Amino acid sequence: MIVTETNTYHDEHAKFCEGQSATAPIWLQELRERGLSQFHELGLPTTRDEEWRFTNIAPITTHPFAIADVGAFSESQIDQLVQQAELDEDFHQLVFVNGRFAKQWSRLHDLPANVIVESLAESIDHRPDTVEDRLLGNGDVELSAFVSLNTAFVDDGAYVSVPEGVSVDRPIHLIFLTVADTPSFCHPRNIVSLGKNSRATVIESYLGCEGARYFTNTVTKIEVGESAELSHHKLQHEQANALHVATTSVHQQTKSRFRSHYFSFGGDLTRNKLNCTLDGEGIECTLNGLYMPTGDQLMDCRTEIHHAKPNCNSFELYKGILDDRAKGVFNGKIHVYPDAQKTDAKQSNQTILLSDDAIIDTKPQLEIYADDVRCTHGATVGELDEQAIYYLRSRGIPADLARTMLIFAFANDVVQGVKLPAVRQHLESILLSERGLPNV
Repeated sequence: MIVTETNTYHDEHAKFCEGQSATAPIWLQELRERGLSQFHELGLPTTRDEEWRFTNIAPITTHPFAIADVGAFSESQIDQLVQQAELDEDFHQLVFVNGRFAKQWSRLHDLPANVIVESLAESIDHRPDTVEDRLLGNGDVELSAFVSLNTAFVDDGAYVSVPEGVSVDRPIHLIFLTVADTPSFCHPRNIVSLGKNSRATVIESYLGCEGARYFTNTVTKIEVGESAELSHHKLQHEQANALHVATTSVHQQTKSRFRSHYFSFGGDLTRNKLNCTLDGEGIECTLNGLYMPTGDQLMDCRTEIHHAKPNCNSFELYKGILDDRAKGVFNGKIHVYPDAQKTDAKQSNQTILLSDDAIIDTKPQLEIYADDVRCTHGATVGELDEQAIYYLRSRGIPADLARTMLIFAFANDVVQGVKLPAVRQHLESILLSERGLPNV
């Protein structure tokens, strides 16, 4: 079955390259071919692979996906999805439909001088040398079969570049929408680069048309320069039949600050990998996440923080709320290198199971090769506190509302870490919607 699916991607790649050959530069054609070759060499992962032991990707391997049709949608469909995804009219906004930039639904306000916010396809045309360097410099993240597959089909996505000493005050919202009548896939590739002493906020949102069966395989590469600050938000709210695999690679330089806020609500099978390298002294890295699978959903969260240099801090809090027959997977790894003395790293994964049939596989990890460090990790799994429910009911609060209040309080601990009011309010509304918690 996997061989057949690999051949399917090979056939789709041939069609894709044939359509791109007239306009793609030679270096990009070669990059795509290397990506496909590496994908075939690595093969799709199975549960025999340690990193995928708890995540069966059969829904990806047993369904033949074709390249998403760029024009397979109506404007009314996109209007509706954009309205769902929009957070604030004051935000810069780039919209991508079926993997391609959609200018008519995008908007940019006045940007500071020399700041670039555009589609990757535009950047390949306008500044191919810079894009080539950044696409080729993926480091260890290229060892993933899904990253290699993304590289094989690299075509469009977001390109954000903030030069040295510049602050972008308005958040940059990247919206990725999928609308398809037949099983389709797309492979967005995003590049975010902040120069020395710069500052920006970037939001990624993923949604799809109701009832559609599609596969999103996205890669985001982030570079945070010396003393720069980036706040990164990802809102994954794919449709119930969707498959979502994502890899985010972050490289931080001296005294930089990176804050990640990940929220996962949708999709049949979703896996999000966040790989952070702290490559300088005085760095701070904060990772917060919330995943809420219901029904038969599977949500897999994987984080790696590489402390490569001394005197750096990392803080990580991931929470899961699982109901029905849902399955959650959390694997968080902190790697402290021999030279990374004075490291301070804290990691916590907390999970609430709302059903006897819900399952969580959690594995916090520490690999420490330095002797002067302070590192902690832990995982807790439990149910709602019956005494707390009894206390609330004794005050006249109905049982369902009491449960909602406790679950909301548990999740809101992560939500309140989001500093943008528009994003925080959006998340709170999801928590109180039919997709999250009962409305009150």
